[in-house]
Amino acid sequence: MKPKIYIDGKEGTTGLQIYERLGGRDDIELLLIDEDKRKDIEERRKFLNAADIAFLCLPDAAAREAVSLIENDTTRVIDASTAHRTDPDWDYGFAELSKAHREAIKNSKRVANPGCHASGFISSVYPLVANGIIAEDTALTCASLTGYSGGGKKMIAEYQDENRDPRHDSERIYGLNLHHKHLPEMGYICGLTQAPVFVPIVGDFYKGMATTVMIPGVDAHLVHGTLAKHYEGQQLVTVAPFGGEEPMIYANTLAGHDSLKLIVCGHEEQTIVTALFDNLGKGASGAAVQNMNIMLGLDETTGLNL
Repeated sequence: MKPKIYIDGKEGTTGLQIYERLGGRDDIELLLIDEDKRKDIEERRKFLNAADIAFLCLPDAAAREAVSLIENDTTRVIDASTAHRTDPDWDYGFAELSKAHREAIKNSKRVANPGCHASGFISSVYPLVANGIIAEDTALTCASLTGYSGGGKKMIAEYQDENRDPRHDSERIYGLNLHHKHLPEMGYICGLTQAPVFVPIVGDFYKGMATTVMIPGVDAHLVHGTLAKHYEGQQLVTVAPFGGEEPMIYANTLAGHDSLKLIVCGHEEQTIVTALFDNLGKGASGAAVQNMNIMLGLDETTGLNL
């Protein structure tokens, strides 16, 4: 019998991207709610309880509500919201961080899918803390440039409006209060005792992401070697040759892909690590499908574009 999959919130950007990756597969059965009942609580309850795996592509409060509607011990959940990413009762859905993370996802009933900016930061920082290359109290700085699809339907419409604000032609720095919603996740998962200074930036391109962490006082070659060893053999996270493959980095290089590439640059006293990926791929929907594949015991790349 094919596993039954339900996407609660299929109409949003993340949900639609998950549907695109699953719609043509014949190894699963997609449960599709009637359009006019997608906000009906009782109808959602029925679909959530009928699913073997349910994706939650919802605002935080609605995601918590969806979990409360599940009344059985069999429905497994992958939550794409921020609601459960620092909840110790949920498993963090980034399999490449460690064997323990991968095993937890495989057996989990509740998986919190990582945030996009957080994926770039954590992929760079977690192995360095875990291997003692940087201390837990290191003062880190991070700037993350993303395509505008990361802002959801409202921002997409704003950028694609033919009468849009001409300033959208340039990059837009936001989150100026330095309390971005991904910060708790970054610190919690990496085991940091000091929150990084984090600045998110939106660019005038649909999708793609370049998250750069700046690390003072550490040899860049040591960082590169550590990351290369940590991710050796992984299919969806790779490390580029030291300094990258060209003398510049374009944020949309991996748009349309579900993989992530780390680029380490610098010298003996200063290092930057840039995570290149698609904010809708390894930064959201691609990661969610990867987690589903692992939970079902399938090759993790099934239905994904490396």
